[in-house]
Amino acid sequence: MKLRITPNSLRLRVSQSELARLIQSGRIEETIRFTAGADAKLSYALELSENLKEISIAYRPQAVTVLIPSSAARDWATGDAVGIYGDIDLEISKLSIIVEKDFACLDGSDRENIDTFPNPKKGTTC
Repeated sequence: MKLRITPNSLRLRVSQSELARLIQSGRIEETIRFTAGADAKLSYALELSENLKEISIAYRPQAVTVLIPSSAARDWATGDAVGIYGDIDLEISKLSIIVEKDFACLDGSDRENIDTFPNPKKGTTC
């Protein structure tokens, strides 16, 4: 699972096997370590919720979880939709949440494209 953070935006891109695991288990998670220290890490996860109607987020120190409605995730996994999107009102600003299928990059190496979704724009460049 790839994580991209920009000002007021959080984007997760998932491979085919990660999406299959998410649908099967209800949660996928990754951790990035910044130093050898026990607290020098950030975990990020994608989790399904039967109780939600729209995308949401749960945050605690060193961990962020994007929560998506289970029914929306199942439709997304079996359909042609690229992703699930939502905005969260933070009162002082909004946070855009983007969860997308990771498509093969057309000008990338075969190694970079392992386990990605077939690119619907095959014949053009990324």
